[in-house]
Amino acid sequence: MSQDNTPSETASNRPDSQSTASSRLPRQAMFIVVALSLFAVEPAAAQTNAVCSADNLPSMIEGFFQLTTALGIVGLAVVWQADSLIEMFTITPDQKKGLKRHKRSAMKSAVVLVALGPLYTVAGSMMNLPLAQCVDLAPW
Repeated sequence: MSQDNTPSETASNRPDSQSTASSRLPRQAMFIVVALSLFAVEPAAAQTNAVCSADNLPSMIEGFFQLTTALGIVGLAVVWQADSLIEMFTITPDQKKGLKRHKRSAMKSAVVLVALGPLYTVAGSMMNLPLAQCVDLAPW
């Protein structure tokens, strides 16, 4: 076994080109993001109420939101009943705690799903968002 006498490359004896290339990358990425946001967002900002001016798009968005909210509520009912059924056949307290945690998590998800539409409708109309002016996202 022979030892190699070449010194290992550390941060102090690395070439300067590697350190400048690594510091240049974030600057280039930041420049690209700023340039794209200035030029690519401009046409989108110029379109006022593009969703509202479409014929069937607002009603399609409302229907999609109502459908996904209904499926979320049905999913909550299925998960709740399945967890309750499985809970009857569990033996250990740890399994029961896990199932109760799962039921609580499903309930939180359903509450967020139901509250998100009306919250967006109210907050969007207060902030004059174009989508909130023509689309009613209340699930009922």
